[in-house]
Amino acid sequence: MTDILTEVASYYSAKLAEHGETPHGVDWNGEESQTLRFDQLSKILAGSESISVNDLGCGYGAYFAYLLKKYKNVRYTGLDVSGDMVTAAKRRYEAADNARFVCAAVPDQMADFGIASGIFNVRLGRSDPDWQTYLRTTLDVLDRTSMKGFAFNCLTSYSDADKMRDYLYYADPCAVFDYCKRHYSRNVALLHDYDLYEFTILVRKQP
Repeated sequence: MTDILTEVASYYSAKLAEHGETPHGVDWNGEESQTLRFDQLSKILAGSESISVNDLGCGYGAYFAYLLKKYKNVRYTGLDVSGDMVTAAKRRYEAADNARFVCAAVPDQMADFGIASGIFNVRLGRSDPDWQTYLRTTLDVLDRTSMKGFAFNCLTSYSDADKMRDYLYYADPCAVFDYCKRHYSRNVALLHDYDLYEFTILVRKQP
């Protein structure tokens, strides 16, 4: 895990240096797709008025800005393995008293919900078994540190073959859904009906 996280941190720090605090700086195509992605992840929050969130792989804090537009009472912790990302986020939201940003892979406190957007995509030179271990280990973290549920996304194995890249990881949505049902909760949703080459999983904890 340490080696993987070091590689990921270096990759995203380089993206931030190249593109700045923009969707491209966290390796997304643009703002429209980023918002659509956030819409799917945030379905785990439905029905909540006052929420606390741990955001794994927070980047420069774009999801925090999204939440501020949707919710009046949010307590947010953003975590990233890239120190440069965390520095950028702290600078961007230095006046926010309801947000904190930490350079870490594991939350240091519980939250109502855990969110992980895009952190399972860039495997670089790692094998499928290595990356699957990383994915499942991180899902255990999300489960362990969220009280009401968690949501995450992955690139889909149903992507068009000519658009797939070797350095990216494309997960089998049915296998990931099955894993979450068997290990985390009876209440799991697979969202694969929005126009991106990915899927989102929502895991709702038992009341």
